Amino acid sequence: MSFRHTLLLASAFGLVAMPGFAAELVLAPTRIVEMKAVVGRIEARDVIPARSRMGGTLVRLRVTEGEQLVEGQTIATIIDDKLALQLRAAEARIRALSSEQSNVQAEYERARILLERGAGTQQRVDALRTQLEVIRNQISAAEADKSVIVQQGAEGEVLAPVAGRVLKVPVTRGAVVMPGEQIAMIAGGGFFLRLALPERHAPQLRVGATVPITLEGGARVDGKLVKVFPQIENGRVIADVELASIGDFFVGARVLADVPVGERTALLVPKSAVSSRSGLDFVTVQGAAGPRAMVVVLGPEQAGDRIEILTGLQAGDRVVTP
Repeated sequence: MSFRHTLLLASAFGLVAMPGFAAELVLAPTRIVEMKAVVGRIEARDVIPARSRMGGTLVRLRVTEGEQLVEGQTIATIIDDKLALQLRAAEARIRALSSEQSNVQAEYERARILLERGAGTQQRVDALRTQLEVIRNQISAAEADKSVIVQQGAEGEVLAPVAGRVLKVPVTRGAVVMPGEQIAMIAGGGFFLRLALPERHAPQLRVGATVPITLEGGARVDGKLVKVFPQIENGRVIADVELASIGDFFVGARVLADVPVGERTALLVPKSAVSSRSGLDFVTVQGAAGPRAMVVVLGPEQAGDRIEILTGLQAGDRVVTP
């Protein structure tokens, strides 16, 4: 019988002597975290519309999609031609009341002097004083009306409500806009990854768990599961993952994430302890009669250059490694 036939016969019974090994590893069950590969979407923490506070014509538009803004930055200017007419009317009324105030003031001074000389009456002085006070109040009211008109004109400046990036600008220069109409959509407050997993995994999700993320270009980073939403929609549970290097440009981009959804135990051996011959995989185990090569069925590779053994070995076996 040839050596190959002898080897195959021995391997069928799971035993072959393999000299030349130096170290031993006692097998023990190892805890393995089960991962679920899902596709998540990059979302902005705050998506806020910048709206017009007055109606009018959009005469200046200072932003476009993709621009980075700071809070309070002017992004558009709206002008209402009626405000200019109202402002001129308010100023004309203030001038007319001021002229009337000057005339009444002068008449009041004359009436007071005549009263001191005994040629006038106290009733006339009191009437002029009251008329003068009324005009002063009218001027104050007109100035307040003017301030309201000026403030309305200032509200034509559309400001960025938060610091962030412009996602959408649905209007163009020259458009007529109404109060409260959206001028731009701004994404701010940072970015995160939103996941939707089958509801059967909901009980296994744990806040604080590490979630490996594969970004565009193949870069691997670790995120942190920060929130699991209690409401399940359409058979999906929603969870949010935070990571520092997610980027801040393509909101809505889809990236791959590996989410921990459970744990199990397995037997792991170093990859160097596995050899393959004639289509079979062998692991050398130290027995009472010496080292023997056991036929095994391999599972997936694990971290730390180890590989899972599905069948062929059991806990307590002494694996011989080179």
